[in-house]
Amino acid sequence: MEQVDCVVIGAGVVGLAVARALAEAGREVLVLEAEAAIGTQTSARNSEVIHAGLYYAPGSLKARLCVCGRQLLYAYLAERELPHRRCGKLIVATHSDQAQALQHIQSQAQANGVHDLQALTGTQARRLEPQLRCEAALLSPSTGILDSHAFMLSLQGDLERAGGIVVLNTAVARAECGPDAIVLEVEDGTMLAARSVVNAAGLQALPLALRFRGFDAARVPRPGYAKGNYFTLSGRAPFQHLIYPVPEAAGLGVHLTLDLAGQARFGPDVQWVHSSEDLTVDPRRGDAFYAQVRRYWPGLPDGALQPDYAGIRPKLGGAGAPAADFVIQGPGEHGVRGLVQLWGIESPGLTSALAIGEYVAALAAV
Repeated sequence: MEQVDCVVIGAGVVGLAVARALAEAGREVLVLEAEAAIGTQTSARNSEVIHAGLYYAPGSLKARLCVCGRQLLYAYLAERELPHRRCGKLIVATHSDQAQALQHIQSQAQANGVHDLQALTGTQARRLEPQLRCEAALLSPSTGILDSHAFMLSLQGDLERAGGIVVLNTAVARAECGPDAIVLEVEDGTMLAARSVVNAAGLQALPLALRFRGFDAARVPRPGYAKGNYFTLSGRAPFQHLIYPVPEAAGLGVHLTLDLAGQARFGPDVQWVHSSEDLTVDPRRGDAFYAQVRRYWPGLPDGALQPDYAGIRPKLGGAGAPAADFVIQGPGEHGVRGLVQLWGIESPGLTSALAIGEYVAALAAV
């Protein structure tokens, strides 16, 4: 049986950031990825937004790691000249009842250490974006966009320069947690004995945790699959900022985001599904998109939205469950030596990735 120091399961953006942090701390790191390429699941099916840290409960891991991660991310992207833009976003109240919600977001952001939000009247918001309709807005100058694939390739490069290895097409079937090592069995029958294991398998992290013999299955929460559909705008958008409505219960509402080429897309919505494999966009959902987008952009032309792609949020709990924080459990929480479990790493996981890497590397060093 082959012996290895650290195994990270999953080569999405979070798994790569964790592996990089471990390797740069001097650990021998092997990343096992079930797919044929890095970052093909949740990491490739999102809005590619750099979040400021506005929406999360003060003191939560989401709040702390998002704010820290955003600072680390901008510095990382600038230092390596990776594609990104600090374009800013407007959170808009489309009727007067939502003004209080904007005040709550601003207060919560300040509690999280985000102090650059600017409260705008509808008139002030329209000076920035003449096509916008709103009663009031918040301007978040720290929000931006990036090329997530370029970021992941850079993380992989850092990892490999530090001696780490990414192995593709290698799904972990099960594990045995022992006093001195965690023995992993790969689907092809290969056995690995690791001193440390990080389960960063994204949508598969919860099912995989149930296959760790010696780990208390009662600790594993129920997964929830919140599908987010995206529609692309035909033609160029008349907006320079990202446009977000006041958040919904299970998501941030159908918002307008831009890619680095200026192409606009709308989404994600929230569609609860039973499988993480359900990635088809139903064109009939476009009717609801038109209705929601026209609340803040009444000039959206008929026939301008085309089905694009969908992603699945790896949520903890199903429809109606309260919003959950990131769950990052090390030996101090669950008692299994050498094991770190990452569950429910949905948005703002991309923004938080570098901070999560540092956090997990510290847990794995215990």
